Amino acid sequence: MASFSYRAASVDGKLTRGVMEAADESAAVSALKSSGVIILDIGPGAGKAGTKPFPIFRRAKYDLLTFTTELSSLLNAGLPLDKALGVLSGISESRAMRRTVESVLKSVKEGNSFSEALRLHPDVFPRLYVNMIRAGEAGGVLDVVLDNLNQFLEARKELKDHVSSAMIYPSILVATSGVSITFLITYVLPKFNSIFQDMGASLPYSTRLLLSASEGLRAWWWALLVPVFFIWIFFRGYAASKEGRYRLDGFKIRLLGSVVTKIETARFCRTLGTLLASGVPLLPALKNSKEVMTNQVMAASLDEVSREVSEGKGIAQSISKTGVFPQLAVSMIQVGEETGQLSEMLLRVASIYEKFLKNAIRRLISFLEPALILCMGLITGFIVVSMLSAIFSITDISF
Repeated sequence: MASFSYRAASVDGKLTRGVMEAADESAAVSALKSSGVIILDIGPGAGKAGTKPFPIFRRAKYDLLTFTTELSSLLNAGLPLDKALGVLSGISESRAMRRTVESVLKSVKEGNSFSEALRLHPDVFPRLYVNMIRAGEAGGVLDVVLDNLNQFLEARKELKDHVSSAMIYPSILVATSGVSITFLITYVLPKFNSIFQDMGASLPYSTRLLLSASEGLRAWWWALLVPVFFIWIFFRGYAASKEGRYRLDGFKIRLLGSVVTKIETARFCRTLGTLLASGVPLLPALKNSKEVMTNQVMAASLDEVSREVSEGKGIAQSISKTGVFPQLAVSMIQVGEETGQLSEMLLRVASIYEKFLKNAIRRLISFLEPALILCMGLITGFIVVSMLSAIFSITDISF
């Protein structure tokens, strides 16, 4: 028997937490459903029911993914939309999200559609989300659209978390190495400098260069911040401009072409596939898919794709002409278009390129880590060898 922690809600909006023993997760789900509650989330875990992690490590309970997951669960359980929103507003642990849900519920009760109510909160519900909800309302398949949105948000979160976790070790390595080198230059070297001056030793060139750099850094560190500040302001303004961002994104493709292309291909295909599967027409789906892409070079290529699709040309042919999407993705999209399974094939392409991306990031990190260690080692080694050379040169001094 295994332990499973769960959160569930009753039809009157009462939140229930607990831990139960079951053979597996399916058995736990069946037991909870038979008790008449609506499961919000369940997973392996043991301990006191309702215990919460330490606040520093606890994430907000009601982000967009959590809201979508729980609303989908309530609607699939047969609750009407207004009742489901009422339950969510009652069990929300976030004041901000509780106010948002209450506002959405009030708007729905006043006669507005669910998508219109969500549109009033663009800081919480992006345009892509609202458009998919609108398509689900129009087709009478809101529960299906919420399931698609839930899968889409979970896949996007998983990919983002993978990239973030992969960069943790290199970031720590750079930070600790930078602090160590700064400590050597600004604190340790000046101690040796005073000793060498008192002894009147003739120092090697590398040592004199290092000590001069140390003195300059200690005396003029504040002056270095001024050009760095202005360079940062200029770079930020340039990156915010349309032309500047386009050129920087082009440079990213040349520098990290494989990684950037895989990220944008996976993002584009998953978004477009989810929209099409939810009933959004192709042209609006292409427009929304362009908005979620962060690389402007690849996003700009979709303008021509939209134009050609509006003229009746095939999407695979139009994407192929851009020359920025991988040929494998184009070929698979073409197969999906010819077989009438475009949305399914797009989601498959997204899954494939997300796996490719994880492997590419793994290879990049496997190269980056030893490269950083080597670079920091060379800098530290230069400092140590320079100081040892100066110490050995003291033996040449005639007393």
